[in-house]
Amino acid sequence: MGSDGCRSMWGVDIVSETIREEVDAIVIGGGPAGSSAARLVAASGHSTVLLERAQFPRFHIGESMLTYTAALLDRLGVREEVDATDFPVKTGAEFCDVDGGYTRVDFTDQGAGRELTTYQVERSAFDDMLLRHAAKAGVDVRFGARVTRFESAGERLTGVTYTQDGVTRHLSARRIIDASGRAGVISTGVLRSRRTPDRLRMVAAFRHYDGVREATNPGVSGDIQIGSHADGWVWAIPIRPERISVGAVTRPEILQRMGADRVFDEFTRRIPRVHQRIADLTEHSETRVESDFTYFSDQVAGPGYLMAGDAGCFVDPIFSAGVYLALTSGIRAGETTVAILDGAQDETAATELYSRFYKTGYDTYFRLIYAFYEHDFRLGRFLKSTGARVAPIWIARLLGGDFWSQKNPLARHLRTIEAYRSFAPYEPLYGCPVYPELEAAERDHVALGEPANA
Repeated sequence: MGSDGCRSMWGVDIVSETIREEVDAIVIGGGPAGSSAARLVAASGHSTVLLERAQFPRFHIGESMLTYTAALLDRLGVREEVDATDFPVKTGAEFCDVDGGYTRVDFTDQGAGRELTTYQVERSAFDDMLLRHAAKAGVDVRFGARVTRFESAGERLTGVTYTQDGVTRHLSARRIIDASGRAGVISTGVLRSRRTPDRLRMVAAFRHYDGVREATNPGVSGDIQIGSHADGWVWAIPIRPERISVGAVTRPEILQRMGADRVFDEFTRRIPRVHQRIADLTEHSETRVESDFTYFSDQVAGPGYLMAGDAGCFVDPIFSAGVYLALTSGIRAGETTVAILDGAQDETAATELYSRFYKTGYDTYFRLIYAFYEHDFRLGRFLKSTGARVAPIWIARLLGGDFWSQKNPLARHLRTIEAYRSFAPYEPLYGCPVYPELEAAERDHVALGEPANA
């Protein structure tokens, strides 16, 4: 046994009396899923260590958030700080074409009682904010910590080995939450259960532009723009008052043939309304490339562990659901972990319920993406294919995050399309995690065009 210094939270040195420690919960990853899960566990009085391999703040692409996400920020205690930051307010989403035409989804169409606006955020600042709040709630945040091995007792995961500042450390816990993002340390390193649907293999070439003036925006201030063309789609997301994130998404073989700069320049010019928004801007970052290869794991929970956010699944970001799914699954993972640690729920039953919850939300989003891609990157074409007039309320709610509702007829229709199934058969767990009372108060609907009776 010896004394061992390590870095915790934001540059504060702590001393561990032994190289092996025991805590109630280990959370791997400090993104939105990990920080939200860890915060809930620590706030419930359980010793919680969060291992993050990067140093914060760190760059992360995006993010345009969903309206249902805004309601979760209150639950996490960060809404006031988000409001005080100069993140653009998002009131709708614009879908535009090569001919200059467009359709706008207005979030006020969701109906009474729901958040009608959300935010476009710079992820480096937003993620740092969430993690700072987790630390204030009692989470022991350790930066520069890379998990190298899992410890187990039979099939049960019981701890991790990780390196930090060149020192190897061992950490045991009653519960582990894998929120390691696309690294997916359990699904890729332990279970080797990750699968990739080839039809959604896409890559993005993107830049951040500075000096943005809303006078050049042909649409509504703060809106995300999504432009569709024959070879993919384009995004434009204001993430600060004078900064905008713009990207061109296409298939890997096209990017390889054309190169990132050419893909970005040619494809953004194909969408007149996006091109108008950035045409006079000269200050921009270098063109970056990000793969958005979709993947999923049929096993997202097991003895001693839960996966949250991208650690279990990653779905094409066209409809900006990444942070929402991360926060929703992170919050549920934290709540489930607390229930197990407190003895309020049987571990096997709680693990099964969590797995069903996680898959239900991700499955709905998978299906929405498949519908968009298989109708030539145009959601409108899919809506017409339903054979019914889809009321704006259901479109606005689904694009806002209504992924768990059994009452949304558009989501129900998507779930009937067998070709859009990803996970092996499982029993869905319906029930809106954001507005359960509102959902319970609304009557069931059958027709796609029937409005809510909220």
